[in-house]
Amino acid sequence: MKIYKLPSGTLLQKSDQFFLGPSLHWNELLGRENLKEYLNFESKGWRLLGTEEVEKLMEIGLLSPMGDQEIWAAGVTYYRSRTARMEESQDAGGADFYDKVYAADRPELFFKATSSRVSHPGGKVNIRKDSTWDVPEPELTLLISPSGRIQGFTVGNDMSSRSIEGENPLYLPQAKVYHGCAAIGPCILVQDEIPSDDTKIRLEIFRGGQLSFAGETDLSQLKRKPQELADWLFRANTFPIGCFLMTGTGIVPDDFTLGEGDLVRIGIDGIGVLENTISKI
Repeated sequence: MKIYKLPSGTLLQKSDQFFLGPSLHWNELLGRENLKEYLNFESKGWRLLGTEEVEKLMEIGLLSPMGDQEIWAAGVTYYRSRTARMEESQDAGGADFYDKVYAADRPELFFKATSSRVSHPGGKVNIRKDSTWDVPEPELTLLISPSGRIQGFTVGNDMSSRSIEGENPLYLPQAKVYHGCAAIGPCILVQDEIPSDDTKIRLEIFRGGQLSFAGETDLSQLKRKPQELADWLFRANTFPIGCFLMTGTGIVPDDFTLGEGDLVRIGIDGIGVLENTISKI
């Protein structure tokens, strides 16, 4: 099943049927250990919608499917990301760090965003004025319960200032954490099973209505599996209302930087498509 957050309520999709329910408290909702079972029970009285009603609700717009949960992120989990990070930090002498963390037992995990820094589906994500090389990073994003159990998945856009990170690896927080630095959506796929290795992740960037970049990968290229990343995140850390974890990117646009007005489209099989436009702050 999939759950969408609307400005005026909650939309639940079961197979090809959509049900409209009241606005829910998403801190409490995503902080549950039994989200799937709860939604099945809670939605029994929700109204079945027709196709036109669903389309109208989607046109009004969706909110980020979260409450006040933190978003964390994993880095250098794909070989492609390892190579790109080594190249961008070569002059700063940091290339070896990325090679070592790719092979190490302990993954790279870092804080990404509070809810106030997260953009809605269809909204604007930002690039920094003091950065000269900026890219989106399309990522399978995990919804993790307070006990550390993965119980849902969404599409994530981990915006990255590569020029800042490449200048010095210690600048990672500035390259990654700022207003409008992330987006998730359009929904949460609520299920216990991890998406299969052949699940495709696609990135398209449009400029002036024309396709400027396209790339794809699949989850078979993810070196560290989702539950492994979740287990590391929950070592010596607690998340009373659950959290999100972006699992890293296998698509890195080289010789390309985002500009104001660009449209970023990220799709993950079985979940959906997340679109955002680019603004500069």
